[in-house]
Amino acid sequence: MIIKPEPSLKDLSYLIESSGLKPSDLLTMYRRMLTIRYFEETIRKIYHEGKNPFSMASGIIRGEMHLSIGQEAVAVGTLYQVRDEDVVVSTHRPHHHAIAKGVDLNRLAAEILGKVTGLCRGKGGHMHLFDKVKSFACSGIVGASFPQAAGAAFAFKYSGKDNVAIAFAGEGAANHGTFAETLNIASAWELPLILVIEDNKYADSTPKSLVMSTTFHYQRGLAYNVPSYLVDGMDVIDVYSTATKAIERARKGFGPTLIEALTYRYVGHFEGDGEEYRTKEEVEMWSSLDPIRRLENRILRLNYADNEILAKLREEARKQVQDAIDFALRSPYPDPNEALRGVFA
Repeated sequence: MIIKPEPSLKDLSYLIESSGLKPSDLLTMYRRMLTIRYFEETIRKIYHEGKNPFSMASGIIRGEMHLSIGQEAVAVGTLYQVRDEDVVVSTHRPHHHAIAKGVDLNRLAAEILGKVTGLCRGKGGHMHLFDKVKSFACSGIVGASFPQAAGAAFAFKYSGKDNVAIAFAGEGAANHGTFAETLNIASAWELPLILVIEDNKYADSTPKSLVMSTTFHYQRGLAYNVPSYLVDGMDVIDVYSTATKAIERARKGFGPTLIEALTYRYVGHFEGDGEEYRTKEEVEMWSSLDPIRRLENRILRLNYADNEILAKLREEARKQVQDAIDFALRSPYPDPNEALRGVFA
């Protein structure tokens, strides 16, 4: 494991200043990460209602559920400065990316609960979220985000726009052929594309070390002449600093960048996952690196805010999440007569 040690106060101040962040930015990041955490914890609770004994086919939310609890810093750090017009393509684990991109929380919650007020009128579910306003999409197909984002990046370059496209993927997806194909053509055509690998150690339940000939994914990007970086995905400042440089580079027409973020999900690959592939001690060790608590401690150390202000931010985030859940629960289900309308498959 390569996680950077906590910097001294002097070094931390330097890192923040050199990244261009202000105290207000760190408070905003903290608030967004809290919103993601509270949202997913609430969705998790609702998901398990009516599932005793556990069955994906029962309860209010049916089917699989993939949560990103623990990986909030990667989403917020990468997407903190993107525009609405910049395209983001996520994965089967998309909630943190959607919230960090600014997708409406009410419509996101409604879509997950299958309600007509959802992003896709309740027909997509949690793995098929689309938002034209925020240029956000995701897919349940592993490895699909790379070429989809490359297509958007090609369109931006072809039309002379300085927008960028960002593809998120897990480390398992980076073993798919689409990863290599996208790296090759994005480099050859100098596309404004950023590939972000969220390396949480496991492809579903398979340890990365059992199926890779290299230690890290970023090493592969170098073979395609793509600037490639390894960042601490539990540190939102580290993620932001590297993502900012990658986005600026893409906007100026200098081509793609690959970022590998070492991170960890505190819950199973899917809800109901027995998690036999990892130990309790491993989860506890990574929990000590909780990205939200880490940022909170830094804010206090730097005197950017006191406990009273942080408590207010936590309260605001909880209320926003609860309002979104209440909106979704109040919303009606789609009319069965329109079941096939707007569905392309």
